Parts: sequence; C-alpha cells; structure tokens
Amino acid sequence: MTVALDAPSIDYYRLSPMLIVFGVAVVSVLVEAFVSSSARYRVQLGLSCAGLVAAMIALGFVATSATDDSPSTRTLVSGAVLVDGPGLFVQGVVLLVALGAVAFMGERRLDRVWASVEVRTTAGERIAVGGGADEVTAGYDADLPADAFTPSGATVPGSGDELAAGRAGFLTTEVYPLTLIAVGGMMLFGSCGDLLTMFIALEVLSLPLYVLCGLARRRRLLSQEASLKYFLLGAFSSAIFLFGTAFAYGASGSLSLRDVGATLLTGDERTFGIIALCLIAVGLLFKVGAVPFGSWVPDVYQGAPTPVTSLMASATKAAAFGALLRVLHVAFPELADVARPALWTVTIATMVIATIMAVAQSDVKRMLAYSSVSHVGFALVGAITITADALGATLFYVAVYAISAFGAFALLSVVRDAAGREEADLSAWAGLGRRHPLVGAMMSLMLLSFAGIPLTGGFIAKFAVFSAAGEAGSWPLVIVGVLCSAIAAYFYVRVIVAMFFADPPADGPTVLTPSPLTTVPIAVSVGLTLLLGIFPQWLLDLTSDIATFIG
Repeated sequence: MTVALDAPSIDYYRLSPMLIVFGVAVVSVLVEAFVSSSARYRVQLGLSCAGLVAAMIALGFVATSATDDSPSTRTLVSGAVLVDGPGLFVQGVVLLVALGAVAFMGERRLDRVWASVEVRTTAGERIAVGGGADEVTAGYDADLPADAFTPSGATVPGSGDELAAGRAGFLTTEVYPLTLIAVGGMMLFGSCGDLLTMFIALEVLSLPLYVLCGLARRRRLLSQEASLKYFLLGAFSSAIFLFGTAFAYGASGSLSLRDVGATLLTGDERTFGIIALCLIAVGLLFKVGAVPFGSWVPDVYQGAPTPVTSLMASATKAAAFGALLRVLHVAFPELADVARPALWTVTIATMVIATIMAVAQSDVKRMLAYSSVSHVGFALVGAITITADALGATLFYVAVYAISAFGAFALLSVVRDAAGREEADLSAWAGLGRRHPLVGAMMSLMLLSFAGIPLTGGFIAKFAVFSAAGEAGSWPLVIVGVLCSAIAAYFYVRVIVAMFFADPPADGPTVLTPSPLTTVPIAVSVGLTLLLGIFPQWLLDLTSDIATFIG
C-alpha cells in the first residue's frame, strides 16, 4: 500500500534572508569554477558583499512584517525554522559583522607577498619566480600586495610551490563561498525549532570555519595547528550534541524544542531530559567558548587569519548564544533548578579562569582571545537566568560585544613589524598611541568598552546583564562578575598605558593605512561602540520588546 506524504509548505518570503546567503554562496562556488583567475577576486568580493547587503534588506522587511503575524504563521517548514524576535535579532547581528568581515577579507594593502626570487619546487626543480634582488626587502616583495590568506592552501607550508604561488599573485578566493556558507549556517543556528535542524546548522557553520582557520598567509604552521585543534575538538562537541539530541528524543518522542519542553513540564520522569540537557549544553558551550570547553579559543584565535578571527569572535558567538538561549528558554526551562549548580559553576569558572589567564598574556591577540572567553562568562550570567529581562539584556550584550570584538581584531591587523607581519607583542606596542594617535584612540575605546568603563557600549551591556541577574536573585554571579571586571580592567589599561606612556622601542612596529574595505568597518565598529555607550536606550528597548521565543 502506498502512503502519500504531505510535503511541508515553505514560506520563501520569511526564509529569504537565509536563502539569499545560501544562494549567493552557491553562485560563488560556480564563480570559482568558471570565472578567470584575473577577475575572480573582484567578482567574489563584490558578489559576497552584495549578497549580504541584500540579505540585510530582506531581513528588514521580514522583521517589519513579523510583528503582526501569528506564531503559527512564523513557524516554518513544519517547525524546523522559527521567525521570532530573538532569532531575527541574532540574524541581524550576524549579517552586520559578517559584512564587515567579508570586506576585511578583501583587504590587500596590509600584507605583501613574501618569497625568495628563486625557489625549488617539490619535484626538486629550481625556477625563477620574478623580481630582482633589489625588490626583496626584509623577506617580502614590496611591490606585490596580497591579502591575509595563503595563495595555495593545499601545499606544504613554506614549500617552493607555495612561495612560487605567492610570487605569481595567486589568491585563495575560495574563502568567500566558505564564509557565506558559514554565515548562512550561523543565521539558521539561532532560529532552529528542532534539534536535528540545529545540528545540521551547527555543522554547516563549523566545517567552513575549520578550513578557513588553516589558510593564514603568515605563520602557516601555527595556522594549520589552529585548524586541526578546532576541527578535532569541534568533532567531539558535535558528537556530544548529537548524543544529547538522542536522549531528548528518548525523553519526549520528538526532536522539536517545544515538544521537549512540554514533555518535561507534564512528565514525571526527567532522567533522560537531564542527560539531554547536559550533553546538548556541552555542545553549545563549546561553540560559545565557555570554560572548560573553550580551551581551543586562544590557540585558534591566535593562529587563524585575523579576518577569520574577527568573524569567529563576533558572528559565531552571536549565533551560538542565540541557539543556547533558545534551548534553555524553550526546551529545558523546567530543569532550570536542577541545572543551576552546573551552569553557575561553568559561568563562574569562565569568568575567573579566563580573566586570570588574560592577565598573564604578553601577546595582544592572545590576550583578546582570553578576553573573549571572559566575556562569554559575563554573557552567560544573563543567559542562564531564565527571565525575559535577562534574555533581552543578553541579546544586547551579545550585540555590543560582537561589534566591539570585530573592531578590536581588525585594528590589530594594521600594526605591522619590519617584515610585514602582524605585530602583537605588547612590548612592541610601546609608544604606538603617541606615534599613531588615531589608531591608539580607537583601540583604547575598544579596550575601555571591554573593561566596562562608562560612556562605552560595554558598560551599558554589563550593567544590563548584571541588573537582570540581580533582580532574579543571582547575586553570587553578579558579585563574581563585578570582581572579574575589575581585574580585567588591569590588562586592558595595561595596553593603553603601553601605547601612550611607555617609551617606544628602536625597532617599533608601524601602522599601515588600509583601504576602505578595512577602514569603513573599523569606523562603523568604533562609532557604534561609542553610540551604544551614550545613547543605548533604543537598542535596550528593542531587545526588551523582542525578548520572547515562539513556544
């Protein structure tokens, strides 16, 4: 007997922001196959930016119309995708920082091709790759601009084939379709209505990032090490998440977050539900970078190409928090009391350990990586407080941190040593602010925002999260958070003191002037960080109004 299956109806209009990103990613793959290498860079960069802008416009229309729609209308693809306030807000944050990151990936004024004039291929053949000896300065060719990515990711780092590809001007334009696929996965991750779709989104956003982390032009071995660590630990976390999904199905007979929550509300047996929450939380806490599951963050952020680091520190964290908030508020709110000791332990450990580790760092990029982990702890203070006020405050915090983190990592890329490499050693930054006041002032603003100093977005974000947690009775978390913020101010201010009050070294780094592809995103990031510190109410009202999941 043949059984007819009713295909779910698909609302293409409400799915259009994600469909645009995924569609442009597919077109971008075709561009890699059919467009000539000489035009591929311009086509890919323009196509990617245009696709993200189009997705932002579509998201604006969807968000405007969604306010008048019923919950059933905003439940799409048989409940697999939900169009609600938190999901749309996270998608907006992801698209905003992803647009800046994609533009940053196209930057070609900060780096230079580095290669000897004559190289030996893997076959042992000596070939000349252009340029005279007088053109080579401090290990790189001053006449050949390049982006942050290796010209040949499939070759052995430092091999003759890789160096020849660099001197030939090859570009790894595959980073654009990979980035778009990851961004599409991030947009879906925070809007999933069931655990299977959430797992698929997790893999879609993660797999391209594993590849992107290993494509740095400089410090190739460090970059490949970062990629391998991220991949191996990410594979474990995905497996744990999927195992938790199986227990959630065993507890409720469904993969829907709403059905899981309803079963735990009415059922007496919660053992499978508790196990499911533990395992799923581990997978999501890995993605946000919480202690002890975020041990990969410092090494990966330091080794990955800086544009990829800026994307991961901002967009990926926003998407992961969107998924974590949805799981806690929709699927497992009835287990809040049972899970509170474990979640409090993770939150406190994240704030304390990351802050202590950041104090000991002498590398600015690695310090910012540990700072990123500490901010995960601050955001978790709101995320594990299951109230509407805490949900709105956490969304505000995630948005502010994503914007500031992107700007800080982008600013880091303009500081270069004599060989053209990024200079992240704190001792080398001595006097940088006096020699380059604009860069010093912008970096200082970002650091002050991370520290939670008034008149910056970071201060308002921390105040909102701690206030919401305090009103819910989570005063121990608030006290630990305030103390860790005070300690964190030390290593942020230490960088500012070095930039403006320390004597510069004789061979100090220089600040290169990037193209508008980098300067405009940095300016927007700095401007929004300052704006949200002086006039935050509009965004606070927005996050408060939309702080309701479709249950």
